[in-house]
Amino acid sequence: MALRQTQRKTIARPQRWDQPFDPEMTDEDVERLLATDEIGAIQVDKFPRHVPLEGILRNDTRIVKFRNGEIVVREGDYGNSAFLVLKGSLRVVLSPSLPSSQLGRATEQKRGMFSALSQLWTSSWLPETRDTSRYGSRRARSSSNTRVILQDIPAVIERHNTGVLSEGSLFGELAALGRIPRTATVFAGEETELLEIRWQGLRELRAYDEGWRRMIDKRYRSTALVAHLREAEEFQHLDDDQIQAVAEQCLFETYGSFDWYTSFQRLRSRGNSEEPIIARQGDYPDGLLMVRAGFARESVKQGTGSRTITYLGAGDNFGLHELYNAWENPDSSDLALGATLTAVGYVDVVRVPATVLAEYVFPNIPKPQNKVQIAAEKSMADDILVQWAVDERFINGRKTMVVDLNNCVRCDDCLRACAAAHDGNPRFRRHGKTIDHWMVANACMHCADPVCMIGCPTGAIHRSISGGEVIINDETCIGCGTCANSCPYHNISLVQIADKKGNRLVDEATHRPIMKATKCDLCSDQLGGPACVRACPHDALQRVDFQEFSL
Repeated sequence: MALRQTQRKTIARPQRWDQPFDPEMTDEDVERLLATDEIGAIQVDKFPRHVPLEGILRNDTRIVKFRNGEIVVREGDYGNSAFLVLKGSLRVVLSPSLPSSQLGRATEQKRGMFSALSQLWTSSWLPETRDTSRYGSRRARSSSNTRVILQDIPAVIERHNTGVLSEGSLFGELAALGRIPRTATVFAGEETELLEIRWQGLRELRAYDEGWRRMIDKRYRSTALVAHLREAEEFQHLDDDQIQAVAEQCLFETYGSFDWYTSFQRLRSRGNSEEPIIARQGDYPDGLLMVRAGFARESVKQGTGSRTITYLGAGDNFGLHELYNAWENPDSSDLALGATLTAVGYVDVVRVPATVLAEYVFPNIPKPQNKVQIAAEKSMADDILVQWAVDERFINGRKTMVVDLNNCVRCDDCLRACAAAHDGNPRFRRHGKTIDHWMVANACMHCADPVCMIGCPTGAIHRSISGGEVIINDETCIGCGTCANSCPYHNISLVQIADKKGNRLVDEATHRPIMKATKCDLCSDQLGGPACVRACPHDALQRVDFQEFSL
């Protein structure tokens, strides 16, 4: 019997610039940008043929306009782009910070005792009902271009210390490259035109143009890096001049994919992908590696594979013990790294040269502990948990819902309590990944790296100031789905809302359902904290940070 031949279909391999930042960017726009002082000074011939400067401008930038009073970036937001002022001027709020209500965020307020009790008889029997009078003109909005506008600019300027960003100013680059919160709110002081550069293009500009690299690195050293060094225990004995001297000699490195969350689920379904190697076991250490953002896996060889012994997050370092040994015993033959360090998703690293440590650090600190040896003494159960948590990226969670399946009797009291506190619908699902007798439920983990915040057009999803919980302001959420699509763990849902009478709301222009993003908010307005934890009759449910959790 003849074998049936299968047909093959050829397609073009997907390329980085298949999805431009602004599909409507024209040749005229690119020419105009090349004529500006800041872009025109770039040395075009330094860029490789596969990443030309014109290609970056066409595909990794967009020209955006803001009216007087419109907020460009908000303090506390997570962003993935920087801005260059082309025309007009902006105001940056230095102190005090703008109130949360002016930034489109929820006002933090705990319910009183009577208000908490009244939920028992005032909560609607219909799910996801809203008081539509609170929305005003936002009720029918569905555009992802919605912006927050400050209404009384003179009053803001009078009450707050502000600075001016004029034409040619660059801002937002540190938050974009390091995925850290914006440190200040910036709003348009007049009709303003900006060039927004997404992080991929900013990375290439820094990599291939010396002028942009010097500008970005200088700003980084003078602000973020100096602050990072001051917080590190190893450098706290140094004065301002010494800290600055150390900062000038540090190297900046990034590993892994900045937008790891977009491909995480696809990669996991096909099995673990290879993680970029930052430092390899057996190599001679040439500098201290300090993690500034993201996560890294520390592992040792075991047979033909490897064993995860721990993971590193922001504020942790790698290689200090081996570097100290090399300084203390320069003639020793056993000075190699005892473990391998790889990037988990994305990690931003500062490398402090060994010569700097020998001059400023080692003479003033006690001998560091051997973390590899300490980790080797841990139980096998702890090893398994760390390996699993790193593979599933649960190390990102700071308030992860963990259920003890030995104690859980599936009574669903936790779900009913959550629904009672949240408009008739629970904000989590009682199922998820399991290890041993523990299950990580599908509930917002209030991550250390909250990628769900990136791209929210109104700032509706944000961290609370008091506890750092990731919460959504229902009044300013426009239901665009950006946060839900970005969450690597599928812990944010879009739901259709109704008025108090149960009438489902639809957009008056398109007649499509009005949607809102919902998720666990840790019952941020409840007196006793998460209702699910309080309602569990068997103490089967808890909220944990995986740095402190053990099997």
